[in-house]
Amino acid sequence: MRICAQCVNVTTRPNINFSEKGLCPVCVHYNERKAGAIDWSKRKEQLAEIAAWGIENSNSSFDCIVGVSGGKDSTRQAFYIRDELNMKPLLISLMYPPEQMRDRGAANISNLISHGFDIQTISCNPIVWKQMMKRAFLEFGNWCKATEYALYSSAVHFSIAFQIPLIFLGENPAYTIGERHGSDDGDATSMRNCNTLQGGVLPDSLTEGINPKDLYLHTYPSEEDVVMAKTRIAYLGYYVEDFNCIKNKDFAVENGLTLRTEPPEETGDITNSQSLDEDFYPVNQFFKFIKLGFGQVTDKAGEMINLGALTREEGLELVKLYDGKCHDRYIKAFCDYLQISREEFDEVVERYRNKDLFTKRDNEWVLNYDVQSLAENVNE
Repeated sequence: MRICAQCVNVTTRPNINFSEKGLCPVCVHYNERKAGAIDWSKRKEQLAEIAAWGIENSNSSFDCIVGVSGGKDSTRQAFYIRDELNMKPLLISLMYPPEQMRDRGAANISNLISHGFDIQTISCNPIVWKQMMKRAFLEFGNWCKATEYALYSSAVHFSIAFQIPLIFLGENPAYTIGERHGSDDGDATSMRNCNTLQGGVLPDSLTEGINPKDLYLHTYPSEEDVVMAKTRIAYLGYYVEDFNCIKNKDFAVENGLTLRTEPPEETGDITNSQSLDEDFYPVNQFFKFIKLGFGQVTDKAGEMINLGALTREEGLELVKLYDGKCHDRYIKAFCDYLQISREEFDEVVERYRNKDLFTKRDNEWVLNYDVQSLAENVNE
């Protein structure tokens, strides 16, 4: 495990490559920005061309589709596309089952509606949802592996069904966390090949015994259907200079966003703005931490360091204090939801804990790598 020479990103992140100078892709990108290597006026022209293409090719009264959770990024996207690009977006929101959905999530979707947006909400069969979510957790140590298929697929399904070929996503993860999802520009059409979807085909182990008709919303549309519908997916953040976690949060709060109130030592969230619509997110980040040695704090601190909102030293301290933190009440609620015992949960933890990154001391697992020491070694 190595750490970036400029921020707090690490080499254990999937699909990441550091430069010869020891910089992660995020820092390489931000250094190019600071050096004036990016022509933002040209990108603005490219975005205008994409918007014009969307308007021209839509066979609907809507010009494009935006997938939304009601969080900071999707709120900023919706406003920017409507008010800056002068487009009429159809917002698509995949809702969590009632047992998983939190009041703040419903409030944030209601907030978007109150601002005059058209929103189509989708709810998958909650029994099938939970069944696959449980299988994904027990088999892969990742409950999101099943649910994210539906999350990523929903907007594409509606694009094809409503004949609205243009879909906007937020940031290209190559520039925010350094993980490539198929492209390093503004084109997200190859999203099906990202690390989560792996081609868009659900693993057989998650779907065994489930009626295929109940899997439609969980199944990414075929490449043939996407091509036939002329579906085009674009990362809005690639074209907008100030599209980032700080600006998006400030903008969304000014326009009614409801944030978390829990402290980061309970959630592992230093921004109080991650996955606001449900509370199993800290469990997911806890598992990312035990598998890869980092969590959401590393993700956000790295971006905030490059934005000048944190010093590297402050970022390192936040990572050390809060990365991978998950209060026991979230784990209990998660176990109750999936109807598993705490013993079963702990067994999955032990099965997936990365033994190369952690050592057991006095019956506790301790991360072998102290980020402060890693940073000092890099600086030497």
